[in-house]
Amino acid sequence: MTSLDTKQKTIGTEDGKKYEYGTLLLATGAEPVRLPLEGDTTSQIFYLRSFADSQAIVSKAVSGKQAVVIGASFIGLEVAASLRARNVNVQVVAPDQVPMEKILGSQVGLFVRSLHESHGVVFHLGESVKRVDGDNVMLAGGQTIRADFIVAGVGVRPSITLAERAGLKMDRGIAVDEYLQTSAPGVFAAGDVARWPDPHTGGQIRVEHWVVAERQGQTAAKNMLGLRERFDEVPFFWSQHYDVQINYVGHADTWDRIAIDGDIEKRNCTVRYMQKGHTLAVVTIFRDLESLSAEREMERRN
Repeated sequence: MTSLDTKQKTIGTEDGKKYEYGTLLLATGAEPVRLPLEGDTTSQIFYLRSFADSQAIVSKAVSGKQAVVIGASFIGLEVAASLRARNVNVQVVAPDQVPMEKILGSQVGLFVRSLHESHGVVFHLGESVKRVDGDNVMLAGGQTIRADFIVAGVGVRPSITLAERAGLKMDRGIAVDEYLQTSAPGVFAAGDVARWPDPHTGGQIRVEHWVVAERQGQTAAKNMLGLRERFDEVPFFWSQHYDVQINYVGHADTWDRIAIDGDIEKRNCTVRYMQKGHTLAVVTIFRDLESLSAEREMERRN
Protein backbone atom coordinates (compact mmCIF):
# COMPACT_ATOMS: atom_id res chain seq x y z
CA MET A 1 0.00 0.00 0.00
CA THR A 2 1.49 3.31 -1.07
CA SER A 3 -1.28 5.84 -0.36
CA LEU A 4 -4.35 6.31 1.80
CA ASP A 5 -7.21 8.73 1.16
CA THR A 6 -9.45 8.74 4.22
CA LYS A 7 -12.01 11.10 2.66
CA GLN A 8 -12.54 9.06 -0.47
CA LYS A 9 -11.93 5.84 1.48
CA THR A 10 -9.44 4.48 -1.03
CA ILE A 11 -5.96 3.01 -0.90
CA GLY A 12 -3.33 3.00 -3.63
CA THR A 13 -0.88 0.21 -4.39
CA GLU A 14 2.55 0.08 -6.04
CA ASP A 15 1.08 -1.02 -9.37
CA GLY A 16 -0.93 2.21 -9.56
CA LYS A 17 -4.31 0.64 -8.78
CA LYS A 18 -6.81 2.03 -6.30
CA TYR A 19 -9.18 0.11 -4.08
CA GLU A 20 -12.12 1.23 -1.97
CA TYR A 21 -12.49 0.19 1.65
CA GLY A 22 -15.22 0.21 4.24
CA THR A 23 -13.00 -0.18 7.27
CA LEU A 24 -9.22 -0.38 7.31
CA LEU A 25 -6.55 -1.61 9.73
CA LEU A 26 -3.07 -0.09 9.77
CA ALA A 27 -0.61 -2.60 11.21
CA THR A 28 2.56 -1.24 9.64
CA GLY A 29 4.73 -2.12 12.63
CA ALA A 30 8.15 -0.64 13.24
CA GLU A 31 11.60 -0.58 11.67
CA PRO A 32 14.97 -0.96 13.42
CA VAL A 33 16.86 2.23 14.09
CA ARG A 34 19.80 2.29 11.65
CA LEU A 35 23.08 3.57 13.03
CA PRO A 36 25.03 6.17 10.99
CA LEU A 37 28.42 4.57 11.62
CA GLU A 38 31.58 5.75 9.93
CA GLY A 39 33.30 3.24 7.64
CA ASP A 40 31.98 0.49 5.36
CA THR A 41 29.60 -1.58 7.49
CA THR A 42 27.37 -3.02 4.77
CA SER A 43 28.51 -6.63 5.14
CA GLN A 44 29.38 -6.54 8.85
CA ILE A 45 26.36 -5.07 10.61
CA PHE A 46 23.12 -6.97 11.15
CA TYR A 47 19.74 -5.89 12.49
CA LEU A 48 17.12 -8.19 13.96
CA ARG A 49 13.48 -7.68 13.06
CA SER A 50 12.40 -10.49 10.75
CA PHE A 51 12.90 -14.24 10.55
CA ALA A 52 15.23 -13.63 7.61
CA ASP A 53 17.32 -11.32 9.83
CA SER A 54 17.54 -14.09 12.42
CA GLN A 55 18.63 -16.63 9.81
CA ALA A 56 21.33 -14.26 8.56
CA ILE A 57 22.75 -13.81 12.08
CA VAL A 58 22.69 -17.55 12.77
CA SER A 59 24.47 -18.20 9.47
CA LYS A 60 27.15 -15.59 10.26
CA ALA A 61 27.68 -17.11 13.72
CA VAL A 62 28.82 -20.37 12.09
CA SER A 63 32.05 -18.83 10.80
CA GLY A 64 32.32 -15.63 12.83
CA LYS A 65 33.41 -16.20 16.41
CA GLN A 66 33.92 -12.61 17.57
CA ALA A 67 30.80 -10.45 17.73
CA VAL A 68 30.03 -6.94 18.91
CA VAL A 69 26.48 -6.26 19.99
CA ILE A 70 25.46 -2.59 20.03
CA GLY A 71 22.74 -1.99 22.58
CA ALA A 72 22.13 -3.38 26.07
CA SER A 73 18.37 -3.66 26.11
CA PHE A 74 16.11 -6.60 25.26
CA ILE A 75 17.02 -7.27 21.64
CA GLY A 76 20.74 -6.71 22.16
CA LEU A 77 21.08 -8.87 25.24
CA GLU A 78 18.82 -11.64 23.99
CA VAL A 79 21.03 -11.79 20.89
CA ALA A 80 24.11 -11.83 23.12
CA ALA A 81 22.74 -14.84 25.04
CA SER A 82 21.90 -16.67 21.80
CA LEU A 83 25.38 -16.04 20.38
CA ARG A 84 27.08 -17.25 23.57
CA ALA A 85 25.04 -20.47 23.27
CA ARG A 86 26.74 -20.88 19.89
CA ASN A 87 30.18 -20.31 21.44
CA VAL A 88 30.60 -16.88 19.87
CA ASN A 89 32.61 -14.40 21.95
CA VAL A 90 30.43 -11.36 22.59
CA GLN A 91 31.25 -7.79 23.57
CA VAL A 92 28.35 -5.43 24.24
CA VAL A 93 28.69 -1.69 23.60
CA ALA A 94 26.02 0.66 24.94
CA PRO A 95 25.69 4.22 26.26
CA ASP A 96 23.82 2.99 29.35
CA GLN A 97 25.66 2.80 32.65
CA VAL A 98 23.44 -0.12 33.70
CA PRO A 99 21.75 -2.48 31.21
CA MET A 100 17.97 -2.07 31.02
CA GLU A 101 17.98 0.48 33.86
CA LYS A 102 15.41 2.74 32.19
CA ILE A 103 12.93 -0.14 31.95
CA LEU A 104 13.74 -2.42 34.89
CA GLY A 105 15.61 -0.20 37.34
CA SER A 106 19.19 -0.49 38.54
CA GLN A 107 18.71 -3.55 40.79
CA VAL A 108 17.36 -5.80 38.05
CA GLY A 109 19.70 -4.18 35.52
CA LEU A 110 22.79 -5.02 37.57
CA PHE A 111 21.55 -8.60 37.96
CA VAL A 112 21.15 -8.88 34.18
CA ARG A 113 24.67 -7.58 33.66
CA SER A 114 26.07 -10.05 36.19
CA LEU A 115 24.15 -12.89 34.56
CA HIS A 116 25.64 -12.13 31.14
CA GLU A 117 29.13 -11.64 32.54
CA SER A 118 28.91 -15.06 34.18
CA HIS A 119 28.41 -16.45 30.67
CA GLY A 120 31.47 -14.64 29.32
CA VAL A 121 29.93 -11.47 27.86
CA VAL A 122 32.19 -8.39 28.08
CA PHE A 123 30.49 -5.01 28.54
CA HIS A 124 31.66 -1.58 27.36
CA LEU A 125 29.09 0.65 29.05
CA GLY A 126 28.91 4.41 28.76
CA GLU A 127 30.34 3.90 25.28
CA SER A 128 29.34 4.06 21.63
CA VAL A 129 30.73 2.81 18.34
CA LYS A 130 32.35 5.58 16.31
CA ARG A 131 33.78 3.78 13.30
CA VAL A 132 34.12 0.34 11.75
CA ASP A 133 37.22 -0.45 9.71
CA GLY A 134 37.26 -4.04 8.51
CA ASP A 135 37.11 -6.21 11.62
CA ASN A 136 38.16 -3.31 13.85
CA VAL A 137 35.41 -1.61 15.82
CA MET A 138 36.55 1.75 17.17
CA LEU A 139 34.75 3.15 20.20
CA ALA A 140 34.19 6.83 20.93
CA GLY A 141 36.39 6.50 24.01
CA GLY A 142 39.39 5.45 21.90
CA GLN A 143 39.39 1.68 22.43
CA THR A 144 39.44 -0.68 19.44
CA ILE A 145 37.89 -4.15 19.65
CA ARG A 146 37.82 -6.91 17.05
CA ALA A 147 34.61 -8.26 15.54
CA ASP A 148 33.82 -10.67 12.72
CA PHE A 149 30.34 -9.18 12.68
CA ILE A 150 28.15 -6.65 14.50
CA VAL A 151 24.54 -6.91 15.62
CA ALA A 152 22.79 -3.60 16.34
CA GLY A 153 19.82 -3.62 18.69
CA VAL A 154 19.23 0.02 19.56
CA GLY A 155 15.47 0.22 19.29
CA VAL A 156 12.84 0.71 16.61
CA ARG A 157 10.78 3.52 15.12
CA PRO A 158 7.08 3.10 14.30
CA SER A 159 6.38 2.99 10.56
CA ILE A 160 4.06 5.99 10.29
CA THR A 161 4.91 7.53 6.90
CA LEU A 162 1.72 6.32 5.23
CA ALA A 163 -0.45 7.51 8.14
CA GLU A 164 1.29 10.89 8.27
CA ARG A 165 0.73 11.48 4.57
CA ALA A 166 -2.94 10.62 5.06
CA GLY A 167 -3.22 13.33 7.73
CA LEU A 168 -3.97 11.03 10.66
CA LYS A 169 -3.34 12.34 14.16
CA MET A 170 0.14 11.43 15.41
CA ASP A 171 1.53 11.04 18.93
CA ARG A 172 4.94 9.35 18.64
CA GLY A 173 3.01 6.74 16.68
CA ILE A 174 -0.54 6.67 15.34
CA ALA A 175 -2.94 8.05 17.96
CA VAL A 176 -5.98 5.83 18.53
CA ASP A 177 -8.92 5.88 20.94
CA GLU A 178 -9.95 3.15 23.37
CA TYR A 179 -11.48 1.23 20.44
CA LEU A 180 -8.20 1.45 18.49
CA GLN A 181 -9.78 3.79 15.95
CA THR A 182 -7.61 6.55 14.51
CA SER A 183 -8.65 10.17 13.96
CA ALA A 184 -10.22 9.04 10.66
CA PRO A 185 -13.56 7.21 11.00
CA GLY A 186 -13.31 3.58 9.91
CA VAL A 187 -9.51 3.49 10.07
CA PHE A 188 -7.98 1.49 12.92
CA ALA A 189 -4.39 0.87 13.99
CA ALA A 190 -2.83 -1.90 16.05
CA GLY A 191 0.57 -3.18 17.14
CA ASP A 192 3.90 -1.38 17.38
CA VAL A 193 2.57 1.62 15.49
CA ALA A 194 -0.44 2.42 17.74
CA ARG A 195 -0.47 4.71 20.79
CA TRP A 196 -3.59 4.16 22.86
CA PRO A 197 -5.16 5.41 26.12
CA ASP A 198 -4.15 2.85 28.76
CA PRO A 199 -6.76 2.63 31.55
CA HIS A 200 -4.24 1.00 33.91
CA THR A 201 -1.78 3.91 33.94
CA GLY A 202 -4.09 6.69 32.83
CA GLY A 203 -1.68 7.74 30.09
CA GLN A 204 -1.14 7.28 26.37
CA ILE A 205 1.25 4.41 25.70
CA ARG A 206 2.78 2.50 22.82
CA VAL A 207 4.19 -0.98 23.47
CA GLU A 208 6.54 -2.87 21.15
CA HIS A 209 5.79 -6.49 22.11
CA TRP A 210 4.07 -9.12 20.04
CA VAL A 211 1.54 -10.22 22.70
CA VAL A 212 0.11 -6.69 22.74
CA ALA A 213 0.06 -6.57 18.93
CA GLU A 214 -1.74 -9.91 18.79
CA ARG A 215 -4.38 -8.86 21.31
CA GLN A 216 -4.89 -5.47 19.67
CA GLY A 217 -5.37 -7.14 16.31
CA GLN A 218 -8.17 -9.24 17.76
CA THR A 219 -9.89 -6.23 19.35
CA ALA A 220 -9.48 -4.11 16.22
CA ALA A 221 -11.04 -6.87 14.11
CA LYS A 222 -14.10 -6.98 16.38
CA ASN A 223 -14.48 -3.21 16.24
CA MET A 224 -14.15 -3.20 12.45
CA LEU A 225 -17.19 -5.47 12.53
CA GLY A 226 -19.04 -2.95 14.70
CA LEU A 227 -18.80 -4.62 18.11
CA ARG A 228 -17.40 -1.53 19.94
CA GLU A 229 -15.07 -3.34 22.33
CA ARG A 230 -12.60 -1.29 24.38
CA PHE A 231 -8.98 -2.37 24.39
CA ASP A 232 -8.13 -2.62 28.08
CA GLU A 233 -5.70 -5.54 28.14
CA VAL A 234 -2.79 -5.39 30.57
CA PRO A 235 0.51 -5.24 28.62
CA PHE A 236 2.68 -8.32 29.12
CA PHE A 237 6.00 -9.62 27.81
CA TRP A 238 8.89 -11.82 28.80
CA SER A 239 12.61 -11.77 28.05
CA GLN A 240 14.77 -14.90 27.99
CA HIS A 241 18.44 -14.74 29.04
CA TYR A 242 20.09 -18.16 29.11
CA ASP A 243 18.06 -20.20 31.61
CA VAL A 244 16.49 -17.11 33.22
CA GLN A 245 13.14 -15.75 32.08
CA ILE A 246 12.12 -12.27 33.17
CA ASN A 247 8.34 -11.75 33.13
CA TYR A 248 6.94 -8.22 32.94
CA VAL A 249 3.29 -7.27 33.50
CA GLY A 250 1.90 -3.74 33.18
CA HIS A 251 3.66 -0.61 31.97
CA ALA A 252 5.83 1.89 33.84
CA ASP A 253 7.62 4.73 32.07
CA THR A 254 8.54 6.24 35.44
CA TRP A 255 8.21 5.30 39.09
CA ASP A 256 8.96 6.78 42.49
CA ARG A 257 9.47 3.49 44.32
CA ILE A 258 10.62 -0.04 43.57
CA ALA A 259 9.48 -2.73 46.04
CA ILE A 260 11.39 -6.01 45.96
CA ASP A 261 10.10 -9.22 47.51
CA GLY A 262 12.58 -12.09 47.53
CA ASP A 263 16.16 -12.09 46.24
CA ILE A 264 17.06 -10.99 42.72
CA GLU A 265 20.52 -12.58 42.86
CA LYS A 266 18.99 -15.90 43.89
CA ARG A 267 16.61 -15.65 40.92
CA ASN A 268 13.51 -15.77 43.07
CA CYS A 269 11.77 -12.42 43.30
CA THR A 270 8.86 -10.13 42.60
CA VAL A 271 9.67 -6.51 41.77
CA ARG A 272 6.93 -3.87 41.84
CA TYR A 273 7.30 -0.50 40.09
CA MET A 274 5.12 2.02 41.89
CA GLN A 275 3.97 5.62 41.48
CA LYS A 276 2.28 7.34 44.42
CA GLY A 277 1.52 3.99 46.01
CA HIS A 278 -0.03 2.60 42.82
CA THR A 279 1.58 -0.47 41.21
CA LEU A 280 2.15 0.23 37.51
CA ALA A 281 4.20 -2.83 36.60
CA VAL A 282 5.49 -6.07 38.09
CA VAL A 283 8.58 -8.08 37.19
CA THR A 284 9.01 -11.65 38.37
CA ILE A 285 11.84 -14.14 38.10
CA PHE A 286 10.83 -17.80 38.60
CA ARG A 287 7.53 -16.73 40.16
CA ASP A 288 5.09 -17.43 37.36
CA LEU A 289 2.06 -17.71 39.63
CA GLU A 290 2.75 -14.27 41.11
CA SER A 291 3.10 -12.85 37.60
CA LEU A 292 -0.33 -14.20 36.67
CA SER A 293 -1.77 -12.93 39.95
CA ALA A 294 -0.35 -9.45 39.30
CA GLU A 295 -1.91 -9.40 35.83
CA ARG A 296 -5.26 -10.46 37.25
CA GLU A 297 -5.02 -7.79 39.97
CA MET A 298 -4.42 -5.07 37.37
CA GLU A 299 -7.31 -6.30 35.26
CA ARG A 300 -9.68 -6.16 38.25
CA ARG A 301 -8.68 -2.58 39.09
CA ASN A 302 -10.28 -1.39 35.88
